Amino acid sequence: MRTLAVVGGGVIGLSVAWRAAEAGWAVTLFDPASGSGASWVAGGMLAPLSEGWPGEEAALAFGAASLARWPEFAARLQAHATTELFTATRTLTVALDTADAADLRTIADWVNAQPLPTLDSAGALSTTARPGDIPEMSARGDGAGGEHLRLLDRGGVRALEPGLARTVRAGLLANSEPAVDNRALVNALRSACVAGGVEFRAEKVNSLADLSHDRVVLAAGAAAAELWPGLPVRPVKGEILRLRRRPSAPTPPESVIRARVHGRPIYLVPRSDGIVLGATQYEQGFDTAVTVAGVRDLITDAEAILPGIGEYEFAEAIAGSRPGSPDNLPLIGYLDERVIAATGHGRNGILDTPVTVDAVLSLLADAQLPEARSADPGRFRTSAPISSGGVR
Repeated sequence: MRTLAVVGGGVIGLSVAWRAAEAGWAVTLFDPASGSGASWVAGGMLAPLSEGWPGEEAALAFGAASLARWPEFAARLQAHATTELFTATRTLTVALDTADAADLRTIADWVNAQPLPTLDSAGALSTTARPGDIPEMSARGDGAGGEHLRLLDRGGVRALEPGLARTVRAGLLANSEPAVDNRALVNALRSACVAGGVEFRAEKVNSLADLSHDRVVLAAGAAAAELWPGLPVRPVKGEILRLRRRPSAPTPPESVIRARVHGRPIYLVPRSDGIVLGATQYEQGFDTAVTVAGVRDLITDAEAILPGIGEYEFAEAIAGSRPGSPDNLPLIGYLDERVIAATGHGRNGILDTPVTVDAVLSLLADAQLPEARSADPGRFRTSAPISSGGVR
């Protein structure tokens, strides 16, 4: 039996370990505390369409390819979960001023014109799908008229989410963009790995050369460059707050709510017991201390969007290090004849998990997933030669 070492126990590493074990590999996962890094801090949004912007075709196509895989991925994993993985079925991006409203129209016009990856009726992936073809994540369909994204006026936003501030001018609705409970996801992946026979080693790997396995998947997130010097992955700090609903507080929104307030991006993601509020973004290295300024900005901006949030209980403040890359696309591919990179996902690690797993499993089978070509690490210079993708 071929042996595989997975270095890093976030959602990417855990998912690769689970699926590789299913494929017949003898898998060992190395992480001093699996699931405790950026994956534990995340909001769990699956929103590649709402984040689209003209000129970012590769990022949109990659994220949409992963979004299309999420229904099947979640259905397989749900058997290992103790609670429902999905916490919302749609995403609503709102604008507070005319400039932000204009940006929403720009996003909608551009995304709705794109041919996006999706699944056909037989479950095969198509790269020529048009608006309206994205598979339903729930009983709700896509926007009216078969659009990926639908613009809403002030009244439309209020009808959908009456608890939002009356100062909201417009909205952008994505009925195919859900959210998952990141911590339920991590726990389900751990259980799936255990059931599949993955060996967990709670230890830090100091050198990939010390591993004797046939293949190595480097899924160490922001720390990947410490094990492969020159790999263009850096830590990007992000703070989030977890707010628990009290009896006197209004119910959480049914949608994931995204906005920009005073130039700062913000999101509110519903959970069964409250809301995840995020997220700040700083280029400060491996700093995971929560700052007073970060908490202040998040709460102030959230009140501008959801006035009743002040009635919620302050349950947790936590920060993590997202693995950023220079072009906001991950690095997935062979770094040499044995080591495969699966890192650099930035704030989209949970969204990008299914397509990343499929890409890594293809590489382990000496093939290449077409949808992941844009993530080939060969597009950057690294400190060691990159092989021809491991396809022989």
